[in-house]
Amino acid sequence: MALATRFEESQKVRYIEKEVPKTVIIRVPAPAVVGAPVQVEAPVVSRPPAPLPAASFPAPAVVSSPVLTPKIDDPVSERLVKEAKQARVKGDMGAAVMKLEEASSRSPNDPNVHYELGLIHEAMGVYDMAAIHYEKVFQMGATIAGSLFELAGAKLRDGFQEPEGMLGKLALSRVRIFNNPQADDGQKVVLTIPVQKAPEAEIDVGEISVSVVFFNKTPKGEILQLEDKSWVTEQWVTLPFDWNGDEEVLQMSYQIPAQDQATAHLFGERTYYGQVVSLLYKGEVLDVQAWPRDLAARTAQAPSTSPIDSMLPDFQNTMPLDFDPNLPLVLPPRPTQ
Repeated sequence: MALATRFEESQKVRYIEKEVPKTVIIRVPAPAVVGAPVQVEAPVVSRPPAPLPAASFPAPAVVSSPVLTPKIDDPVSERLVKEAKQARVKGDMGAAVMKLEEASSRSPNDPNVHYELGLIHEAMGVYDMAAIHYEKVFQMGATIAGSLFELAGAKLRDGFQEPEGMLGKLALSRVRIFNNPQADDGQKVVLTIPVQKAPEAEIDVGEISVSVVFFNKTPKGEILQLEDKSWVTEQWVTLPFDWNGDEEVLQMSYQIPAQDQATAHLFGERTYYGQVVSLLYKGEVLDVQAWPRDLAARTAQAPSTSPIDSMLPDFQNTMPLDFDPNLPLVLPPRPTQ
């Protein structure tokens, strides 16, 4: 047993820890020589890179946002102001005033209402009331009145010009008439209406309007004024208004739809007879051209004051061979050389 116990103890693994000395080398600097200069290296300081020249940093582009006309919050007032503008252009000042007074009761502090009231009173010659409404818009400032602030300020600064003062500065030139009775979709008439301006005249283009009243003839010889406005389309073909050559041109297209025999028998066939063209500024008639001449007596417009009143319109009973309805301006074919 004793031998067995010794044998087992001899088989056990024993771990003996020993401390092993490690040589550490310490370098001792040489002693400084007395009187010898000592070199001290300056500490390395990281510096920021040199700034680039100012030209390398282009200034951000300043985008000026356009000053807009403020919107009318009340939809009913917005509709009334729109209808008042249409009535003013047509010369119906009474209807325009009534609609604006109703809009003013609903939106008493709206700059659009007051500015339009100023235009109406200015057109009627009531300049003291016009100045009151322009002053209200001006006092609102650009924040509230938007672009109307500058317009109202210009009205107050420059004063008011009576429409009669534009006589001799705006006039109708010779109206050209192109008539095609055999169009595929009915009779078609195209008018080109030039509006001329004196070179030195200062004009508010928003106050210019051209009114055209068409007349038809029945098989019985009756002359009837057109009532269906959907037959007429118009556009200024020389926009924007820069008065290049001191003239701007309005194109008016008049389409009489083709009728079947039953409709023509019941309601009567209509054919183009003529028209009365009126040039208005601030609701006042400046010039009138009627073709044929007898139509001038059928309207309540003022007589023409144009120096070309004795001139007849340029009337053609056929469309030019090279006429393209998709082109906005109707011009005579140029002579070939």
